[in-house]
Amino acid sequence: MAERSFAAEVRKLHLAAGEEFHGEGILAVTKALLQSGVSYVAGYQGAPISHLMDVLTDANDILRELGVRFEHSASEATAAATLAASVNYPLRGAVTFKSTVGTNVASDAIANLASGGVTGGALIIVGEDYGEGSSIMQERSHAFAMKSQVWLLDPRPNLPSIVAAVEQGFELSEASRTPVMLELRIRACHVHGRFTCKDNVRPAFTLKDAMEHPRRATDRIALPPATYLHEQEKVTQRWPAAVRFIQERGLNEFFAEGAQDFGIVLQGGLYNGVLRALELLGLADPFGRSRVPLYVLNVTYPLVDAEFTRFCAGKRAILVVEEGQPDFIEQAVHAILRKADVQTKVHGKDVLAMAGEYTGGLLVKGIAAFVRLQAPALLDEPALPAIAKPAALPATVRPHPKTIAIQDAAAQVHPRPPSFCTGCPERPIFTAIKLIERELGPHHVSCDIGCHLFSILPPFNIGATTMGYGLGWAGAAAFNTAETEKRTLSIMGDGGFWHNGLTSGVGNAVFNQTDNVLVVIDNGYSAATGGQDLLSSKAANPIRGTNHPIEKAVRGVGVEWVRTVDHTYSLAKMRDALREALTTPTKGPKVIVASSECMLNKQRRVRPLVRQAIADGKRVVRERFGVDPDTCTGDHSCIRLSGCPSLTIRDNPDPLRRDPVAAVIDSCVGCGLCGEAAHAAVLCPSFYRAEIVNNPTGWDRFKQRLSAAVIGWFQNRIARRLQGLAA
Repeated sequence: MAERSFAAEVRKLHLAAGEEFHGEGILAVTKALLQSGVSYVAGYQGAPISHLMDVLTDANDILRELGVRFEHSASEATAAATLAASVNYPLRGAVTFKSTVGTNVASDAIANLASGGVTGGALIIVGEDYGEGSSIMQERSHAFAMKSQVWLLDPRPNLPSIVAAVEQGFELSEASRTPVMLELRIRACHVHGRFTCKDNVRPAFTLKDAMEHPRRATDRIALPPATYLHEQEKVTQRWPAAVRFIQERGLNEFFAEGAQDFGIVLQGGLYNGVLRALELLGLADPFGRSRVPLYVLNVTYPLVDAEFTRFCAGKRAILVVEEGQPDFIEQAVHAILRKADVQTKVHGKDVLAMAGEYTGGLLVKGIAAFVRLQAPALLDEPALPAIAKPAALPATVRPHPKTIAIQDAAAQVHPRPPSFCTGCPERPIFTAIKLIERELGPHHVSCDIGCHLFSILPPFNIGATTMGYGLGWAGAAAFNTAETEKRTLSIMGDGGFWHNGLTSGVGNAVFNQTDNVLVVIDNGYSAATGGQDLLSSKAANPIRGTNHPIEKAVRGVGVEWVRTVDHTYSLAKMRDALREALTTPTKGPKVIVASSECMLNKQRRVRPLVRQAIADGKRVVRERFGVDPDTCTGDHSCIRLSGCPSLTIRDNPDPLRRDPVAAVIDSCVGCGLCGEAAHAAVLCPSFYRAEIVNNPTGWDRFKQRLSAAVIGWFQNRIARRLQGLAA
């Protein structure tokens, strides 16, 4: 079950030549793949490109009609290795994953693929996960393209340009016998627009043809001495072929070339931001007509020397707008111009930020600084946006009231770090760890990539390091000594387990006879990437194999001490399993599989069923929890041990007490953790459970009347006693 269904939208993939497509960027990429005659597609889900996998899943029937093979790959390395089908056969293939973490994983396969080269077009669609919306370390894909010498496309972020980049990417790959990488930033993935469609193309040479008529060429395999020839071939044949194709087909674009004696060179993906900045500076109109010459690099690797010398001819200076660091393009431009003896001055990181996302404000400020150096008369200084004005406010000028309000709010509002969803089954695991720490003291905890990484933040504050997806146990591999009875605790999600963790973590621990503990969080989905199914998912999947238990897998590689907690909300069970794992005299690797369904996916699955049942007049019981304000002590230990967004505070109803009491708000999904924490931690008994019954039966109504009568009798009895005391 994915985060979003594209079942309705995929009908647009049937649009024929001449019809107009309206929709989202990621759906347009899929249509472009089908128009290009792709034979197979594979990939690993992950933001910002995860929806491409979801679209392809929902479009599986259309893919089958066209004879296209689609796979959810076990990892990015698996996906990249799938492109081996294009080495010997004229098969067009595409794979997708997020970068740079995904490209890190896939780099070995990409290097081998790029070494021998391809016969059919091979396209690697990467989600450039960079900037303020990123969830990873800040790196760029550019270095991977340079390292392995695969060509890198960075199209302008509009649907016609993106679709053209997909189609031209296959052609460029075939013309130069080289894999091509297409990077899409998160905003480009989800931009909406339109383009004129072409017919979908069924591959002329099919997977069936390749399997029934196998080919091989030993000089295409990355094995010496062929690899020495591959390196020469890249430089003497493939690179020149790529440059010719880029020039002849006009993949890079020039705008307003002769408008000024200075210009801007920019990555295609930054085109919208640069045009908006120019518009705010009065140097472009709302329709994108620029008054400053622009050279748009829809291909950022390889760079075309002749195009740079052409653009710089007669120009005093250029500004290279290159997001992130190192400044690969800017350095290359210096070399290109100096070798050609072109004396155009190159600006870039001197007026723009060296690192970080190039947001609108940053581009306005940097481009204004560049234009001010070249042609200050073009800028109407009084009309410029405040951020583009060079002078700071005089000391006598009071800051804007909004600025003061933001500063005051920042000083008073408590920061709220990102956390687990309401009712998340992973939260009780970390609550149990906190309880065990009270008994056994702190332990070194090695974290992993996934939702569970939120445990490093308040209120849990658990975890020392994270090294990569599925590397939670590998991150604690060094801590393995007989000089102490203390054990380390490692965390791994089910997605990371099947991606990399079974071999790099569990297999490694067995082989090296570790005595430490791993908790595998099995929530039934690859939840952090959008809720896609995986091998251990409980639900049946018509096109994927599921229901393969994690416990069976870890026993299969040699772990003997394994415990499965099949209901993580039971804090007592979780706490006892952790205590046993950390204190048992049994030596060797120990694995706890903590299993409960992801609450977000459960709600997506259950809520429509509940609404339908209520509409059909069926009896439906929903659980909710609450806090008795008269019993709550106000110490808020429950919040510190739970951290649930539905658990908050409100004013104390007792006028003699000042501490606010805990409260459960309406977003509660009835997981019961707050009550479990109160019980397991021996906190106050203020939590209660209530049942909300829709379409109650006669027996339900009778029980409610009887309960109300008994409670009312006791309440009246207490009231009469209080009246007697008052008298």
